[in-house]
Amino acid sequence: MTIIPARLGHTPATPHRRSARVTRSRAAVRAAAPGLGAAALAVAVASGVHRLAPAVSPMTAAVALGVLVGNLRAGSVRALPEATRPGLAVAAKRVMRLAVVLLGFKLALGDVLALGRPTLLLVCLTVAATFFGTQWLGRKAGLPGDQPLLIATGFSICGASAVAAMNGVTESEERDTVTAVALVTLCGTLAIAVLPLLHHPLGLTDLQFGRWTGASVHDVGQVVAIGQTAGAAALGQAVVVKLMRVALLAPLVTGVALVRNRRAGGRTAGGKRPAPLPLFLLGFLACMALRSSGALSGGFVDTANTLDELLMAAALFALGSTVDVRQLLRTGRRALLVGLASWALIAAVSYAGVLLTT
Repeated sequence: MTIIPARLGHTPATPHRRSARVTRSRAAVRAAAPGLGAAALAVAVASGVHRLAPAVSPMTAAVALGVLVGNLRAGSVRALPEATRPGLAVAAKRVMRLAVVLLGFKLALGDVLALGRPTLLLVCLTVAATFFGTQWLGRKAGLPGDQPLLIATGFSICGASAVAAMNGVTESEERDTVTAVALVTLCGTLAIAVLPLLHHPLGLTDLQFGRWTGASVHDVGQVVAIGQTAGAAALGQAVVVKLMRVALLAPLVTGVALVRNRRAGGRTAGGKRPAPLPLFLLGFLACMALRSSGALSGGFVDTANTLDELLMAAALFALGSTVDVRQLLRTGRRALLVGLASWALIAAVSYAGVLLTT
């Protein structure tokens, strides 16, 4: 009889341990159900708002609804019961990361490369100037924690999605994340009203206006809402330029993660060695590669994009529900000024770049 020694440090899973894990998993699902149900209901309401007012994206409506419901109370009774907290925490973190993964299906590298070198250079310079310039402004204004980094990421890349991706590697405080999301949502919503009014006064052709929109507006849905005001050709340019900015999400977040890991001596707070690239960013790159391969049908891509918007709306509702409006009004004035300054910065840099490259 041959005795096979057990692997060092390996303890076989007993039926009792497996049963305990199953019990814990079921308990976690039951705990998360109320919050996830509230997020799903919020997504349905946000989608209804979008149908009634197409200029308002489901994500914008969802975060506004989250802020409203999160601060609504009658005496000591909150509109969102305590039982919803575990599920909303899952939505704000895990669902958000899944939405970032699916964001990769929006990108086909062939369309991005077809922009040509001058436009690619314009996008890269605009992102770099906004990212580093906003961080400098945030530090000068004395913003706490990771607020300068998260605001800079949201304004330079793609709004709330980029904030979520950066938070995935920084594990920032909820206050900092919510502040950044609120600012990019506010300025992106203002852009829908302001940018079309500046089209002709700034002397831009339809093509130039489309590229300026794609290079300066934060959320893809907001880009579509603005770009279509100048016609189909402008809309096409706006979307492709915007997606070029989205393509820079992975290298930007990865670079920040590597710098932080190096400063921490290559270890996380728990003493573990972090992965070179977070798993959700690997998923984002995998989805982008699949879309670029041409192997996916148009119907599949449309479905994935719709699902991405719904998941992101659920996550933003969860984030919005954590906002304390009274505290934000007391402490968020400097952040608001930095956000407005960042919006002006990206608009000015991209405007000059469009004039020089077209």
